[in-house]
Amino acid sequence: MSTDPQNPHTDKSAAEEPTSASAGSTQDSGSESEDRLADSQPAQAPESGASEEVGDPSPDSDGLQAEVRELKEKLLMAHADMQNVRRRSERDVENAHKYALEKFVAELLPVVDNLERATAAIDSGSEAFAAVTEGIELTLKNLLDVLARFNVEQLNPKGEAFNPDHHEAMAMVPQPDAKPNTIIEVYQKGYLLNGRLVRPAMVVVAQAAPA
Repeated sequence: MSTDPQNPHTDKSAAEEPTSASAGSTQDSGSESEDRLADSQPAQAPESGASEEVGDPSPDSDGLQAEVRELKEKLLMAHADMQNVRRRSERDVENAHKYALEKFVAELLPVVDNLERATAAIDSGSEAFAAVTEGIELTLKNLLDVLARFNVEQLNPKGEAFNPDHHEAMAMVPQPDAKPNTIIEVYQKGYLLNGRLVRPAMVVVAQAAPA
């Protein structure tokens, strides 16, 4: 291609064309880099919305707290019930050991009564019955000692105040020499086993003299 010597602008324009093309290429590369940088950055949620979601309690939180309180109360009640059952069981076992002989003692008391009646009926002044009387008294004493070793206590409340928990009044008799409500005679002795009444004492109680 030949240049026109008469047109000096032709060479200048041709020389400037590569520069313009290079600038355009540089601008395109910069735009592509910015696009890739924007794509690589993660999207950020609005801070105001996130803070509102964290700050607001769940609508079911009150119900859950009430359920937790109810479960705690039930747990405490169940624990208290278990403690009561344990104490009741221990008390039942203790009572079973303490009062296991109650029926046996009750069946044995008539034997004691008969021995006491026998010693009272025999004439202690008679030499013929002296050995028999001594034998009965020793038998009665040994039997009472055995009962005492098993915490059996005899009630012979003559002269004491009447106690409805341990005594059963068979009669009330005016007695000027005794205080009212005092036991003046014992028909049948009573017995306790470890403090529990096995048989009440049958007694006669003094009554206040009529005015």
